[in-house]
Amino acid sequence: MNSIPVMELHSSTENKVKVTQTTCPYCGVGCGVTATVEETVLGQKVTVVGDVNHPSNYGKLCIKGSNLADTVGLETRILQPMLGRKTQALDTRQATDWDTATDLIANKFQQCIEQYGRDSIAFYVSGQLLTEDYYVVNKFVKGYLGTANIDTNSRLCMSSAVAAHKRAFGEDLVPASYNDFEHTNMVVLVGSNTAWCHPVLYQRIMKAKEERDLFVVVIDPRFTATCEAADLHLPILIGQDVPLFNGLLQYLYQNSHADQSFVQSHTQGLDALLESSQPESDIEAVAAKTGISLEKLHLFFEKFAQTEKVMTLFSMGVNQSSRGVDKANSIINAHLLTGKIGKLGAAPFSMTGQPNAMGGREVGGLANMLAAHMDLDNSKHQALVKSFWHSPTIATRAGLKAVDLFEAVESGKIKAIWIMATNPVVSLPNADQVKRALDKCEFVVVSDICKDTDTTQYADVLLPALGWGEKDGTVTNSERRISRQRAFLAEPELAKADWWAVSQVAKKLGFSGFEFENSHNIFKEHAQLSAFQNADISKRSEVENFRYFNLSGLTDLSESEYHDLEPVQWPLIQKGQSESAYAQLFAQGQFSHADGKAKFIATTAIDPVHPTDREYPLILNTGRIRDQWHTMTRTGLSANLSTHKAEPYCETHPNDALKYGLKDGELVEIKSAWGNCVLRAVVSDNIRRGQIFAPIHWNDQFASDARIGKVVNPVVDAISGEPEFKHTPVMIHPFYTQWQGVFYVREGFEHIVKEPIENTVWWTKIQTAKAVRYELADRRRFTQTTEHLKELLPFEDESFEWLNLEDQTAHISHSVVLQDGQLIASLYIAPKALLPDRDWVASLFKRERLSAMHRKALLAGQAMSMGNSEGPLVCSCFKVGKNRIIDTIKEKNISNEKQVTACLKAGGNCGSCLPEIRGLIKACQAEAIE
Repeated sequence: MNSIPVMELHSSTENKVKVTQTTCPYCGVGCGVTATVEETVLGQKVTVVGDVNHPSNYGKLCIKGSNLADTVGLETRILQPMLGRKTQALDTRQATDWDTATDLIANKFQQCIEQYGRDSIAFYVSGQLLTEDYYVVNKFVKGYLGTANIDTNSRLCMSSAVAAHKRAFGEDLVPASYNDFEHTNMVVLVGSNTAWCHPVLYQRIMKAKEERDLFVVVIDPRFTATCEAADLHLPILIGQDVPLFNGLLQYLYQNSHADQSFVQSHTQGLDALLESSQPESDIEAVAAKTGISLEKLHLFFEKFAQTEKVMTLFSMGVNQSSRGVDKANSIINAHLLTGKIGKLGAAPFSMTGQPNAMGGREVGGLANMLAAHMDLDNSKHQALVKSFWHSPTIATRAGLKAVDLFEAVESGKIKAIWIMATNPVVSLPNADQVKRALDKCEFVVVSDICKDTDTTQYADVLLPALGWGEKDGTVTNSERRISRQRAFLAEPELAKADWWAVSQVAKKLGFSGFEFENSHNIFKEHAQLSAFQNADISKRSEVENFRYFNLSGLTDLSESEYHDLEPVQWPLIQKGQSESAYAQLFAQGQFSHADGKAKFIATTAIDPVHPTDREYPLILNTGRIRDQWHTMTRTGLSANLSTHKAEPYCETHPNDALKYGLKDGELVEIKSAWGNCVLRAVVSDNIRRGQIFAPIHWNDQFASDARIGKVVNPVVDAISGEPEFKHTPVMIHPFYTQWQGVFYVREGFEHIVKEPIENTVWWTKIQTAKAVRYELADRRRFTQTTEHLKELLPFEDESFEWLNLEDQTAHISHSVVLQDGQLIASLYIAPKALLPDRDWVASLFKRERLSAMHRKALLAGQAMSMGNSEGPLVCSCFKVGKNRIIDTIKEKNISNEKQVTACLKAGGNCGSCLPEIRGLIKACQAEAIE
């Protein structure tokens, strides 16, 4: 690689330009990006593009990465420490300084230890932290406070994979690399909408498919964007992965497709597995359990058996389950039986959800782990880490995992909690329980970049953290690749790195070992611990505590070498090590268990903890969408990312919609035994009968009642503690309102309307280029709307010009507010079919002055010409809508997505929309046949 990490340039106009190579802060693909900051007379301009030299993405970015520059503003930031809580009635928060804030934290922690013991303190952290932050907080909690009550939101996405890896391999190891997908002959995507959740890796797989004979299988209850280009879709019943892969294993064994030499030399436990999976030895029984046809099962089993190089990528659909660990192990079992592991193009592959979930695993981020891949319940590992850290008191038993941790907060067992870089009031299951817990907790500290989230309002101390672009350190992606995340923006006001804040508190508690000056100091110590009493695989017999995780080659990095560090995979035993040296782990059949062998894990199928019943007859499945990330605190700020799926919604099958009286596009209420929420119904045959799907992203800042987490049951996997996000029994029914409407207000005026908006019974907020859009609904009678308009549009100054149109018999009310000829706000209340085209209204806010014709059109609620309506947005990069794509497909008789790109550019940048375009082509072709 020849990239220059940071470079300063001067343009011909003498504008100062700074170019920095860094890493995307979103999913576990770990894409490299090039950030350019230009200082102009109008201020700072930031642009972000893919880093063409980074081996994870080679310049490609998904739509979220392409719009990173939209998320680096300071509008929503917390920029100085604050004391006091915020309630609906009162915001008591007051600004303070760091010294006062850290004094208070240290004193409260000391009081808790003296009065209640070490386990009365807890931390809940995040895969959004850099490895250096993660390392320091784990050292502090486990090695100095002496408790393991520190867990991470990575518990919610990949802890089942961690446990499965440890059971099978003896260590938490992803044995392959992205490069393997380009050399395999079969890719099996299990519980992963890869096209939307890991788009850049998906595009690599699709490119490989174009270049050679690559058979792609998708195992998913829904027909997702990922299925569009698949050769085989297995629409499995939710939760039935273990019977499927046990059935595959039995088929492989019975038909002599086992690699006997590999099994005998490098594995143990097959007999117990064969016995436990005996119920799946009958393929008809597997079909009945999984809901997959015999024809499709035969094809899948045969293809897996006959293909030498198979990559099985699994993600949240496997992990987020009360049987997630067994699901992952059942996949690994099939690879071990056939020896499809440790070879180029053949391996099971866990795809993580966050940019540094893997880095958190390296430093022992989970409550049941120690740093450097060592075990918390292993006395020798405890002694090793304690010796290295010179720690006074090291944790000796596993701490509370995420769901249990917040239950302990509510019960009063935990008296103080510090939450970092995560929003558990939205993201955890049974999320209202988290609200109750934090409300009752004696002392809550929150470190965040956002001043107002669902979680920050409960903070007694709110600390301003550095955000992406400001903080400096490393992250590790899903293929074990460490990359630098470099700062290219100045630290705003009093915001500080999370490692710095923790170090300050540690020192005030009298602990040494936290005199870190920068992230380089921390990384060196992290690397040194990985190498401490460790060795290369060739010398594993010489050490008692062998771990594949080993950064020996980075232990003596100088500060400049750390600054310039290029992306590198571990284990890294020597500087300058070949890129391919450990790309495929286990090439020599050496696993991390003491005997060097992998273990087959006996897995059995069991019924869900909470089955459906008459009261809750449907299964709720939750997940991500293409253009949003986690709880939207960043992506929700981007107008470009708010256009594809603008509102919180739930997918239901047409037969279920008919059965429960639902209409496409109308509001529905989802209820479970744990909570309820209100979403927009999307009727689709992409989902099986008896199931509904809802995205996880919306929070109370972007919608009145769309936190799906409060509906999700709190059941967890008994081994990993990972929650069951894919199977919650629910009921669904219409949510009746008197009227619905759409309201736009220009940026800068939002504060005027915030309270009236939040007094409506239902609303959702959508960012557009120059205005904020609200979809509204209320139960007040239409005749009461006039009063409501006055509340909603409090523009009483004489400088505002009002336009009004009202027809109570038709239930129509239109109001438009202008100032100096510029559109300030507009409110439309009408039957749903008569509400205006949203993109058209938003476009008028971009105009400096509206013409008379525009005014008339606005008041009428219809554009002067609606013939060019784009329809729902498909390509966010080039703003190409569904209607234009369909018209072009029909007009030009298009048969593949490349032709659409050639005509409209759609799909020609990040490629995230290509699966949707393929679906539109198929739909048009089917329509033509009919």
